[in-house]
Formats: sequence, C-alpha cells, structure tokens
Amino acid sequence: MPYSPTPFLKVDSDGPVTVLTINNPDMRNAFVDDLHDALQEIWMHLSADHSVRAVVLTGEGRAFSAGGDIPGFIRSYEDPDHRRFSLRQARRLMDAMAEFPKPVVAAVNGPAVGLGCSVAVSCDIVLIAESTYMSDTHVSIGLVCGDGGAVAWPLMMSLLKAKEYLLTGERIPAAEAVAIGLANRVVPDDRLMPEALALAHKLAAQPAQAVQETKRALNLHLQAAIALVAPFALSAEAESFATDDVRQTIERFTKK
Repeated sequence: MPYSPTPFLKVDSDGPVTVLTINNPDMRNAFVDDLHDALQEIWMHLSADHSVRAVVLTGEGRAFSAGGDIPGFIRSYEDPDHRRFSLRQARRLMDAMAEFPKPVVAAVNGPAVGLGCSVAVSCDIVLIAESTYMSDTHVSIGLVCGDGGAVAWPLMMSLLKAKEYLLTGERIPAAEAVAIGLANRVVPDDRLMPEALALAHKLAAQPAQAVQETKRALNLHLQAAIALVAPFALSAEAESFATDDVRQTIERFTKK
C-alpha cells in the first residue's frame, strides 16, 4: 500500500533529515489504526525518496507512545478477525522497520510503553530524555509479548535481563535503559531534539551507500530473529485474547 498522510503522524523536513512525530497526544500517542497503518507504510515512502538521508522519530507532547489503544485492544478480544488482522499488521511493522535502509534516530521524549517501546528500540540509535522510562507491559495485561520485546531484546541485553523486564513489565528508567542496552544515551529533556537532530545530520553526511549497507548487514541479525521468533510469539499472543486474564484487564479498563 502507498503511504497515505494522516494527522496522527507528522512528517517534517530538516534538509536531508526527515522528522516523524507520532501525533496523538490526547491519548499519549497510542497506536490508533490510522497511526499503525501510517507507520507501516512511511518507511517504503522514505526509502524511495533519495533526498532523505536520515530520520528522527519522536512523540508529540509528554509521551513517546503509550502503545496500543484501549478500543483496539477490546476489539481484538471481541473479534477474532480483527485480532488476526491486527497481529499481521504488527508483523508488517516489525519487518518494515527492520528493512528500512536509512539510519533512524529515536528521540524518546516521554514514556515508551508496549508497542511504543518496541517501535523506539527498532530504531538504529536511541536517545532518551533523562526524566522518562521504557516498559513492555504485555505480560502484565495478560498478553504474550509477541510484537517486539521477545524478538529483539535478547539481541540488546542479557537473556536474564530480558526475562526480568518482560515477565514483570516493570518500568525501566532512562539510565537503566542505557545500562542494559535499550538506549544509547540519556539526554537532558530540553536538549533531546537538538541532539537527535544533530546526530541525524551527522549520519546524513556520511557516505550513503556505506551507511545503508552497513545497517542492512547489521539488521540481518534482527531479521533472522524476527523470522525465527515472531511467528510463534504472535500466534501465542493471539491465543492470549481468549484468556480470563485479558477479560479481567478489559474489565479494569472499562471501569476507569
């Protein structure tokens, strides 16, 4: 599918650097359907644009992304067809980001949770604001961690650490995210975007073929992990929606 512009994903240019801003601040940048679709398709669009040499990905407002949206979660529980479609879309997003050849800098300006965390760490270099945190809460709400953490985290940290944070869903403060390998460095909040843009411009100035093919070579490790782990993990996540734990999570959500 060609990329269709949506207000939920702002696309701005700063010379050879494209800035993508997840733009759903009233829902803490949760992934409504239009945003999910846009973030799958934008990478092919940017790949074909030879004026784009690097990308910065950030969030509008106080969050990077809270992950999946509650109405979509409830719909996946109630509608098996939507559930299958949603999880196929999750795989497409993993593949699209892993295949994108140009360097992507994540500027994690606020909490990156669940799918939001997976998207952030799918970037090539991750800068994180010192006041914020990451977490993958799939297990805590009753879901198998299918769309990111179980695939990629063991490539970034020890398997023991990956198990600890994925099985507990605990928040990972910025400094700890750097220490365990989910982010490259902590940046003062007011310096996050200037430093992310400066880094993206530095990458954009590097020889394009050397940068892009080195990234492709490195991402072969990630793509192999996706091919090995994602089919089981996403299938198991689909099964999670039939459990009492997910039903109880929905009851908590709808009582708020």
